[in-house]
Amino acid sequence: MSGSLNKVLLIGNLGRDPELKVTPSGQALARFSVATTETWKNPQGEKQSKTEWHNIVVWGKQAESCAEYLTKGRSVLVEGHLQQRSWETPEGQKRTKHEVVAERVQFTGPKPQGAGAEEPEPVGAGASADEVPF
Repeated sequence: MSGSLNKVLLIGNLGRDPELKVTPSGQALARFSVATTETWKNPQGEKQSKTEWHNIVVWGKQAESCAEYLTKGRSVLVEGHLQQRSWETPEGQKRTKHEVVAERVQFTGPKPQGAGAEEPEPVGAGASADEVPF
């Protein structure tokens, strides 16, 4: 097989409400975390579990929809690609962060209590993550 593939598919629950920002160029950006939990039984038959946390970045109109309709604990399907960002703090420390740049976010599971509005269909992400300096 020639070429390469960078594809992420997650189904999990939001760990916090989405944080919506707007870039200097006017592009909407939402960030939130998603928890995925793996469960299994150990050799003694005892149930074990491990939760992984994933940082998600969503762009454009989809970011606005996520900020409007998603809340902590809500179940979502996220499809996108993995990216690594590096930066230096004002104190001179180097930092690295891995995050999923969402190309599609699908709201799954029941709506939160009191949610009456229709939810939008998933839309594709807009801008590149390279536009944001943070």
